[in-house]
Amino acid sequence: MKTAHGRLMVVLLIAVLMALSSGSALAEKPIVIGCPLATAFLYGWDAERGVTLAIEEINAQGGVDVGGKKRPFKIEVIDTRDLEPGVPVSEALLAVEKLILDKKADFLIGGPVRSEAALAAMPLLSKYKKVSILTTGVLTPKYHAMVAENYDKFKYCFRIHGEAKNLVGEIFANFADLKAKYGFNNLFIIAQDVSHARGAAEIIKKVATDKGWNVTGLEVYPTGATDFSIGLLKAKKTNTEIINIWMDMPESAILLKQWYDMQIPALPFGSTLAAAEQPGFWDATDGKGEYTLCNVVNAGNAPSNATPWTMKFYDAYTTRWGVEPEGLGTSSSYMAVYVLKDAIERAGSLEPDKVVTELEKTDMMGVYGRLRFDPKSHQVIPSTDPKEGAVGSILQWQKGQRVVVYPKSIAMGEIQLPPWMGK
Repeated sequence: MKTAHGRLMVVLLIAVLMALSSGSALAEKPIVIGCPLATAFLYGWDAERGVTLAIEEINAQGGVDVGGKKRPFKIEVIDTRDLEPGVPVSEALLAVEKLILDKKADFLIGGPVRSEAALAAMPLLSKYKKVSILTTGVLTPKYHAMVAENYDKFKYCFRIHGEAKNLVGEIFANFADLKAKYGFNNLFIIAQDVSHARGAAEIIKKVATDKGWNVTGLEVYPTGATDFSIGLLKAKKTNTEIINIWMDMPESAILLKQWYDMQIPALPFGSTLAAAEQPGFWDATDGKGEYTLCNVVNAGNAPSNATPWTMKFYDAYTTRWGVEPEGLGTSSSYMAVYVLKDAIERAGSLEPDKVVTELEKTDMMGVYGRLRFDPKSHQVIPSTDPKEGAVGSILQWQKGQRVVVYPKSIAMGEIQLPPWMGK
């Protein structure tokens, strides 16, 4: 008995020592990642899930090597409410400051999500010297332009996902193909009354006109609108062939159901179109969202084989959360944690200026391609080739599935037209 008891004690001692060894990173002070997010909305909860998944994976592998010591990541999320109608920007700023002062965030990943709030938060990040990586929402080109124009002040601000100017280029690449294939020339624009959407709509209108397109109308709807029939009827009466949509509000699902019920003979082509990005869109519209196109901004937010890491992430996310990656902010939030880990380890420090220097040197393959930042503007460098840069992803709903149709380097299918268009 004594021998058996002795053997048991030895086994238990070895198990404890192994646990302590494998969990040594967890014994160190965690590196706190603060996530200011609109948690009640797609671009908030999918970002939180992406960050959480990456943190869990990294911590399970031992954590982050900071100057020879392994330290775990810890996530702190706060609701900015910045996608809610009528909520002032000041709410988001209070949330960011609370993360910094009360939650002692070492770094920020995620938002604020609304462009206006993110722009307003930039001086706050400068004041506290907090490195921030935007991963969701915030499509305004003004963000990285401000970094380039006033680098010394805003050098702590990075963005690891696409922005409106690049999205416009992707859209027109598809418009040109549709024009060549079907002779399309009439374009109607529907936008949400928020900064990035209004700005993008005006850019689309100008560029389309310059390229010889006939812009048949531009309708702007307030956040929270639930009836889009007037704009849809205008599109129908003007023989519109493509309806370009810029909306991140969930009510955009109603727009697509109305489009289907009214049999509008025009292809709905969303840029930011939050409702259509989500895997549940098909059920939410009773299948009436078929043929809808939307830009999920970066690969990995819909199934493709952009890189060897794409479907690995896709499957891991689906297993962890019980839902497929959901849209803008999912793969980019996941990758931001790995990029930050890489920069911290190369810096050997959490000191903000050292981490900024190493982030500027980032060059790694990820879920949506090669990740590098423009050293002057801190915008992720885009490309249509995942071997060269951060690749985008435009999908179309076909028979209940999200099918990537652009760019061609990662496409899983081609654009289809609704039968009532008669093409």
